[in-house]
Amino acid sequence: MRKIVIALSVLMALTSCVSKKKYAELEAKNKETQDLLNSCTVKLNTCLEEKAGLAATAESYKQHNQDLINSSKDLTILTTKGAENLEKSLESLKEKDLKISRLQDALTKKDSVTLALVTSLKGAVGINDPDIEINVEKGVVFISIADKLLFKSGSYDVSDKAKTVLAKVAKVVNDKPDFECMVEGHTDDVPYKSNGILLDNWDLSVKRSTSIVRVLTNDLNVNPARLIAAGRSSYVPLVANDSAENKARNRRTRIVVMPKIDQFYDMIEKEMKKQAK
Repeated sequence: MRKIVIALSVLMALTSCVSKKKYAELEAKNKETQDLLNSCTVKLNTCLEEKAGLAATAESYKQHNQDLINSSKDLTILTTKGAENLEKSLESLKEKDLKISRLQDALTKKDSVTLALVTSLKGAVGINDPDIEINVEKGVVFISIADKLLFKSGSYDVSDKAKTVLAKVAKVVNDKPDFECMVEGHTDDVPYKSNGILLDNWDLSVKRSTSIVRVLTNDLNVNPARLIAAGRSSYVPLVANDSAENKARNRRTRIVVMPKIDQFYDMIEKEMKKQAK
């Protein structure tokens, strides 16, 4: 019996380490993408300012040429230099418009994918329940489900009611093959009493996450290659753990749905490199 307990403990430790590693890699990738998008936004604003300046310059040349025409009463007085400057300004304006259009297209496509996902999830889940939240943070969709809908206190067995909700989430995920999902387990700060298999809140949060993953894969046919199991213990609370109500809010499972935005990332990266030349 003791050997079985030790084996299970080692297995849980390995599972947790693998999940933490995958989670860290995912967070790094998400941060890299967000940093690039932030840089892109700054570049877009700069382009818009340059466009406004070029437009003002072009208007100035137009007005100057019109003044020459009016003063001389001769439509042929438009100077060669003025015409060349006007042509250069208009050409620069066209180039800036093209760059701005490319950047806006990339950002718009990313926002459209996120919005479509949120709409699909809300339509599929269709539950007006304060214990289920769907929102977007920094381009990533989060589905937060209170633990009272998923597990009994101190347990990691998924309830039948939870399976109903997860089935609706799984349907949307299965309809979006280019998405990945990370299942995050969160606990409150009440120390977990070891039962010989689970040692603490870290173990409990990871075990609850893997329980959800097994329901999604074994019962709801979600491709396991698209899922990541992660445990956050009590270290990412929504609110302070200073009351029973707040502790209940912090005990939750969060499903992070992430579009694979490589195509949009590549588009933005290529445009940034062009502008850097």
